[in-house]
Amino acid sequence: MTTTTSTPEAILDAVGGADNIVHLTHCATRLRFELHDASVIDKATVEAIPGVLGAVPQSGDRYQIVIGGAVQGVYTEIMNLPAMKSAGAMSDADVKAAARSKARGKNAIIDAFFEYLSDSFRPLLPVLLGASLIIAFEAMLDALGIVDFRDDAAKGATWVFVDSMWRSVFYFLPIMVAYNAAKKLNIDPWVGTAVMAALMTPNFMSLSSKAYTETASGSGMFTQALKFSDQVTCTTNHTLGTESCVAHIFGLPMQLNDYGGQVFVPLIMVAVLAPLYKGLQKIIPVNLQMVFVPFLSFVVMMPVTAFLLGPIGVWAGSAIGAGLAWLNNSAPIVFAIVIPLLYPFLVPLGLHWPLNALMLINIDTLGYDFIQGPMGTWNFACFGATAGVLVLAIRDKDRVMRQTASGALAAGLLGGISEPSLYGIHLRFKRVYPRMLIGCAVGGLIVGIGGGLKASTFVFTSLLTIPVFSPMFLYVVGITAAFLTAMVLIIITDYRTKEERAAAMAAAAGGAVEAPAEDTAADLALEAGAAGVAEALKPGAVTEIASPLVGDVVALADVPDPVFSTGAVGDGAGVTPSGEIVVTAPAAGTVVVAPASGHAYGINLDNGVELLIHVGIDTVNLEGKGFDVKVKQGDRVTAGQELVRVDRAVVEEAGYSLTTPVLVTNTAKFASVELVASGGIERGAALLRITAQD
Repeated sequence: MTTTTSTPEAILDAVGGADNIVHLTHCATRLRFELHDASVIDKATVEAIPGVLGAVPQSGDRYQIVIGGAVQGVYTEIMNLPAMKSAGAMSDADVKAAARSKARGKNAIIDAFFEYLSDSFRPLLPVLLGASLIIAFEAMLDALGIVDFRDDAAKGATWVFVDSMWRSVFYFLPIMVAYNAAKKLNIDPWVGTAVMAALMTPNFMSLSSKAYTETASGSGMFTQALKFSDQVTCTTNHTLGTESCVAHIFGLPMQLNDYGGQVFVPLIMVAVLAPLYKGLQKIIPVNLQMVFVPFLSFVVMMPVTAFLLGPIGVWAGSAIGAGLAWLNNSAPIVFAIVIPLLYPFLVPLGLHWPLNALMLINIDTLGYDFIQGPMGTWNFACFGATAGVLVLAIRDKDRVMRQTASGALAAGLLGGISEPSLYGIHLRFKRVYPRMLIGCAVGGLIVGIGGGLKASTFVFTSLLTIPVFSPMFLYVVGITAAFLTAMVLIIITDYRTKEERAAAMAAAAGGAVEAPAEDTAADLALEAGAAGVAEALKPGAVTEIASPLVGDVVALADVPDPVFSTGAVGDGAGVTPSGEIVVTAPAAGTVVVAPASGHAYGINLDNGVELLIHVGIDTVNLEGKGFDVKVKQGDRVTAGQELVRVDRAVVEEAGYSLTTPVLVTNTAKFASVELVASGGIERGAALLRITAQD
């Protein structure tokens, strides 16, 4: 009979279980693992899991599994799996991040730098995507002449309010980046947030309030007296259209800037704050740290940021933007070709985030960005290659690739997300990249010949955000050429080698593939299950689950742990063991969870029930002391087979409850899970009754 393993469980099993995970995070489309040992992963097994678009081994013991737009949900489900919870600190991403440096190679400093940049921006991807669609909607209305979004007075209060929906994201971006950066460097993220927010308060902004009068000082220079006229002066160069304000704080000059939209400033600030914060933690007594570590961090970092780091960050961002602008203006064709040819190699490595940061800086300093236009030709060349793959998949009746390509194409054209295409298809077939790069070059050449493009704001390049680019006609021609070039080349020359195509055609025709000799019993059981429905899942079926140990029955609501008692993990019951504690398998199945601590066992029963037996409450803290484990992950077990023997004295001496929750973790697949026993119960006696849905 088959087992019923969900996608999150299958992924966790494929990467070697919770105990093999050092760190797990995600981006827009990928689960990003850092493992103790990545050699245990079989790439083909991972890519065969339903919902997985592709698997990408990386340097060291890093591993990426591409999910697509559903990655947030899959990540959450993995983190909520009993195996992750029972792994204790291993399920806590913040704690695990501290161990990431152990897997770095000889380029640890470079790795750390790019991880710092990526992890400071990556969590903001959803809000940036959401804001970009609002911007695209406004750009479309502006392009059609319905609303003039460049004139606040003309568009009225309603559209000014709509503007605020996306401006909130981009204006307060420095505060969000500061939070993520501080979290990345393992300090209190709210301290980093507060330091950055200090430079964006109405009080700080009022220092450069425009309640002033101008007086000419020759050569187009004007000195302006503000309401803090004895402390703040601004100099405007009308010839260059620039303005600089200086406030005298405690008698010291401080350059004033509008930090809205800045990203370099929080990155620099947090990099300085982190060693200060950790140093204060070392010298301040533990019982005083809650007050004095934040206090002293504020006292030091707020002035340092306002007087020194803030102006440096603004200057650095402006200088880099100006340098790229010079290249764009001096050699637009070179610039427009290099950018789209660069991106296909930056994205897989996660190195594209610095360029995204520069786009934001350009918009803040120049009022527009010139990188996104050429970058859009790479995206559409990528989507065009995917479209070519989809055409061939439909022609060849390749159902799996058709599903992969159609999902990736929809994510790209509507959301501007390239990762599903990149990881689900392009990096798996070596013939795709050369054809896609030709599309990138063609699109970039057209943009360069046309004189370049400007984007009025930061967006993800999709069909929905076309109105943001100017001139729009040039952008449409460029991305269309990139898309069609890549698509046609893929269709004409195929994306597969002869061997890959033959294998795909055989699979589409229903050809059988001989199972490898090393297949385990669990693998064979899973394959055999494809022919039918597990017994417990058949409509109307009633299945009884035996007690795994001797003891007294406890209603689930009375189990002394809210994670279990609320049913968050699944319905079931508890058993408080009596006498010698021997825990056995209630029925035949496969062990999918068996941590070294020995305190929890996940078993996928052959009848389709997925069971968790959690021996005691918080016993993971014993780290295996007192637990004589008899099985390991992947083992086949029979009814009554021993899983673990527990030394009662060790657990009781440590003060932990021995009440053992027995839970059906795939409860949602059944009509009901009922407790049928009460009082004392013997091992093997009926504990739960499970009724399948009709």
